[in-house]
Amino acid sequence: MAKEWAELTKLTGGQTIVVERVRLPESGIAIEGEFALPSLAQLSGDDQVFIMAFVGAHGSIKDMERFFGISYPTVKNRLDKLAAQLKMVEMVPSSQGEDKEDVLGLLERGEISADEALRRMSK
Repeated sequence: MAKEWAELTKLTGGQTIVVERVRLPESGIAIEGEFALPSLAQLSGDDQVFIMAFVGAHGSIKDMERFFGISYPTVKNRLDKLAAQLKMVEMVPSSQGEDKEDVLGLLERGEISADEALRRMSK
């Protein structure tokens, strides 16, 4: 799968990709429409590797420094750039009485979309 994704990334040259068909192989159900890729999938391969390494390092900037052989400010700058690309929001309780756990519960149960969860948490 990773090889195919790398080839697709080269082919598109960083242009926006729109998915027009989604198929659930176990049920044979197919849905057609216009679907945007998730935010993480829209990042370059290098940025995806960086994020996976950061998660694997449990958020340790020191581990990232060692792994990539880069300085603390370089790691922080790259994380800031990625956060801006992903349009990250501050994870604080909203003013409408919904706390982070409530919103995450709704998201986990499929009752709201990821975009809606982010919107609610940014209030």
